[in-house]
Order: sequence, then structure tokens, then C-alpha cells
Amino acid sequence: MKRFLPDEAATATLAARFQAFLSAGLVVFLHGPLGAGKTAFVRGVLRAAGYAGAVKSPTYTLVEEYRLNDGDYTIFHFDLYRLTDPEELEFMGIRDYFGPRSVCFIEWPERGAGVLPPADLDLTLAMQGPGRELRMTASTPAGRVLLQSIDK
Repeated sequence: MKRFLPDEAATATLAARFQAFLSAGLVVFLHGPLGAGKTAFVRGVLRAAGYAGAVKSPTYTLVEEYRLNDGDYTIFHFDLYRLTDPEELEFMGIRDYFGPRSVCFIEWPERGAGVLPPADLDLTLAMQGPGRELRMTASTPAGRVLLQSIDK
């Protein structure tokens, strides 16, 4: 599924629709160059979920945790851009983040190849002038359900 997002407001609108159909346990990979809007998309999801605090790229921290008021799940936002070896993820206890009460958004997932679980969804953002093209691909039944729900 492809969508053209002319500006950050359109990104936030689609992210809010995405959030409405999120379910605990999902793993979402975010692909795209620096500045493509990966963090802006996650910020849109978090705002739609009612999170009002600061949302920044976890480039230096590797992961940011967002506990939501409804308590259904915790969102973990990873940025693996600065990772030099996938084994570093093992040292930080990466497997503890993935479970039935979490949703994990992972930027630069190729840097964690061989350690990360498979994605339910792959979101690829590409710059097109001032806007972005977002391509969403589902790899699991849970991912397909989410994409079908968004498309209705």
C-alpha cells in the first residue's frame, strides 16, 4: 500500500489512523534516509494515543519507552542508526522489549539483522519534493489486518 504525504500534518493524520488499529505485540520496521520522517510518523502515533510529552529520535539512547495511560501496551521506539554491531542489542537485553504488551517501532532495522525478530509491518518513507511517499508492507497476518483496516 502506498500513500503520498504532502506535509507533516498529513503524516500525523495517517499515523493517527495507524494508531487506531494498532494491537499489542506488533513489530514495525521503519526504513528511509535521514530526515525522511520516520520519527515524525512515530510522534504522530504517540500523539494519537494520547501521549503529550516530548517525542525525540532515540539516535543516542537507542530506545525510548512510552507508557500510555490506557495501559494496553507500551510503545518502544528504537533508532539503530549508530549501532556498529548487532550483538550490541544482545547486551542491552533487546529480547525483553518484544512481547505481548508492547509495540516496537524500529528505525534502521537492517543494523540489527540477525538479532531482531521479524517485522509485522515494514514502512518505507521516501522524500518527494516537500512531501513523502510512504510504502507499507505487511509480513504477517497481524500486519495484514492492520493495513486492511487502514485502507477501509
